[in-house]
Amino acid sequence: MTAGYFASRAIVRSSRKIDLKDKTILITGGSRGLGLALARQLADMHAKIVICARDEEELRKAGDELSYYTSNFLAIPCDVADQEQVKSMMQEIREKMGTIDILINNAGIIQAGPMEQMKKEDYEQAMNVHYWGPFHTTSEALKYMFEKGEGRIVNIVSIGGKLSFPHLLPYNASKYALSGFSEGLAAELGRYNIRVTTVYPGLMRTGSARNIEAKGSHEDEYVWFKTSGHLPLLTVGADKAARKIIKAMRVGKKTLTLTIPAKLGKIVSEAAPDLTISFFDLINRLLPESESGGEQSKTGDEIRKEKSETAFAKPKSTGKNPEA
Repeated sequence: MTAGYFASRAIVRSSRKIDLKDKTILITGGSRGLGLALARQLADMHAKIVICARDEEELRKAGDELSYYTSNFLAIPCDVADQEQVKSMMQEIREKMGTIDILINNAGIIQAGPMEQMKKEDYEQAMNVHYWGPFHTTSEALKYMFEKGEGRIVNIVSIGGKLSFPHLLPYNASKYALSGFSEGLAAELGRYNIRVTTVYPGLMRTGSARNIEAKGSHEDEYVWFKTSGHLPLLTVGADKAARKIIKAMRVGKKTLTLTIPAKLGKIVSEAAPDLTISFFDLINRLLPESESGGEQSKTGDEIRKEKSETAFAKPKSTGKNPEA
């Protein structure tokens, strides 16, 4: 019976598998990291690519890189948290590409720091990008998909949408919201032949530490976040993650969790929530404490440059006693 179940499920997935050639795919947050890795691989599959991001300079560099893979792409500056900018972007896509077949919601921000130094504005910013951003793009993309009677939506959530790790509360709260929205969409849109894949990546090696917004003890927050993102057995590279996401999207898989630690974390959290929270309580006691003046936010890049300048300015030791 079990063998028959898995065999029938494989047949259903195979029947849903789509050819990506000439499909128009919009990737938000497509100028770097996972978003750019997805764009490169999808371009190799002869899809028509649209990437968007807030930073126009990063977007230009990403467009230069994509031009080596395909000439059939657009790079559009857009803040997905702004509904009017999303509408304008969608209109440009309609005029230049004709439609949208697949939407990948990948845009994100990460604020790291103690709960005491996070303000309401930090939570609002995270919600605007992680929840309202996908809401805006999905609402517009569905107009095209309902017209065609088919479509694919991929929401890159994060294991932070299932496990609330300390010092990332705005991020976690907004990702939990996206998780609920995404899984609910999957249940409601299947009847219209629109498949939604909710992705829960674990730690990824994407260089995201440079883009975090740190509060509290800025340098210490940057260091722990950067270190956790480079652990070889606990993290996954962007290219490998992109391959798995594309495979899941093509067959219309409903959820995908990347990395073994993320899968184990979900299982333990669901089976023993008190134990999970107690474990995170212990972890929190090892993380940097709040600090006077820590309400100010600094990016990982700013912290890294400050560290480099301090190291450069520090006088070299001659090995002699300065009082000799």
